[in-house]
Amino acid sequence: MDNRLDSIGIMVVDDERDIRDGSERILSRLGLKVLKASRGEEALKILAKEDVSIVLLDLKMPGMDGMEVLGRIREINEAILVIVITGFATVETAIEAMKRGAYDFIPKPFDPDQLRIVVNRGLEKLRLIWEAEKLEEERKRTLFDLDTEKSRIHTIIESLPNGVVVTNTEGQVVLMNPAFKQLFDLEPDQNPGGKIDDYVPDKELCDLIKEISQGKHVDYDDIPTYEFALSEDKYFMAQTQPVLGEKKECLGAVVNLVDISAMKALDMLKSEFVTKVSHELRSPLSTIHEQLASVLSDMVGEVSRNDQHILSRAKEKTQGLISLIGDLLDLSRIEAGIVSHEPKQVRLEECLKNIVDFLETRANGKDQSLILELPKDPLPIITADPVALESIFGNLITNAINYTQKSGEIRVIADSTGINVRIKVKDNGFGIEERHLEKIFERFYRVKDKKTRFITGTGLGLPIVRGLVDTLGGFINVESAPGMGSTFTVLLPVEKLNDVS
Repeated sequence: MDNRLDSIGIMVVDDERDIRDGSERILSRLGLKVLKASRGEEALKILAKEDVSIVLLDLKMPGMDGMEVLGRIREINEAILVIVITGFATVETAIEAMKRGAYDFIPKPFDPDQLRIVVNRGLEKLRLIWEAEKLEEERKRTLFDLDTEKSRIHTIIESLPNGVVVTNTEGQVVLMNPAFKQLFDLEPDQNPGGKIDDYVPDKELCDLIKEISQGKHVDYDDIPTYEFALSEDKYFMAQTQPVLGEKKECLGAVVNLVDISAMKALDMLKSEFVTKVSHELRSPLSTIHEQLASVLSDMVGEVSRNDQHILSRAKEKTQGLISLIGDLLDLSRIEAGIVSHEPKQVRLEECLKNIVDFLETRANGKDQSLILELPKDPLPIITADPVALESIFGNLITNAINYTQKSGEIRVIADSTGINVRIKVKDNGFGIEERHLEKIFERFYRVKDKKTRFITGTGLGLPIVRGLVDTLGGFINVESAPGMGSTFTVLLPVEKLNDVS
């Protein structure tokens, strides 16, 4: 074993002192050098001074959150293995963290055995990486034992816990490890040589692997991570990259398969919990809201202005809670893939005009100009759920009105571009700092500063918009700068929408 494992450094980053101290006691007994940090900023300072190979990182911390810390660690040293610590409400973020380079995760609360298992898995990963690096160094020094080296690298691949398969430019399997065979219930003695379709039952994944094998994705950044299910309780994430030769020519593809069944199960439990609680709360809140409205109506002139103000605020707050519950239920249905309305042919011009006409009164209340710009030639007729379209553009235009000052301007611009229809919602409002742009589509995330802190909302509008755009096979992007306004651009693929039955 590599002697570097004898003095390996591991850091525990968590704002809960009990977790830091408990993890230190457990990991110290494994002979590891344990460092601790209560915040992301403190962790980065330690990384600048100490040699750390594994980081146990809590995703939910005050100040700099775990996702931002993960990004900074990847910038400092990609070789550091990051194991995210996730709670019940952050499973979706844990999946996103693994897509962004985290090695593994451990859910709270965890017992000593769970911690030892996940850390030992990380240590084994480091051992394999360092062994491979050692082999590479040996190859550079001498080539006379090339055959032996190939055998050793093959042994490493065979022992990896994740499924690994390698294809050539024809999409034929040239190498697969035992973990891959086990994932797909293949015979232990089954040999490579067939097409990838003969081994993998998911057609879309096979098509992606073939495209990468043929050199259609030579830029690593544009290769999508693919998730699929083998059964109701077996979910996997496939990470695929091209195998490049000395002249950067594509020789095939390598696929790494990670079992994310545990995370998916936790995510489903969380969604079921949100749905149940939301349903149980909506009915009593609606009753309270109606009763407050009735009391206010019956007591006009009979109570003091201060009492009327208190009752009015209570009525507004209950309406806000009802809206939040409605948004949560909408988001749960979107994530579950439940479509409540049948798709039909829609003229996007009419849809946008109806939304703009409806929201024009709200814009006029702030002396704003709400302008719809349509092309001279008709837009393609699309087949989609009209309620989803109304929700997407209704949310975007409402946000533009809310986050634009009085006498501001909002423009809704529609046109065609290639096989897509493009709709821009552009305002000259407060704008958004660049550091917020990647987070505004996250649940409950709201940008708050001196200009926006009094604007009410649930923080779920944009996540709902993105979820609906994804279900339509579309794309949404935002460009913004403080004081310069914001532009949200939605691309909807006409061909795909017209294929919906």
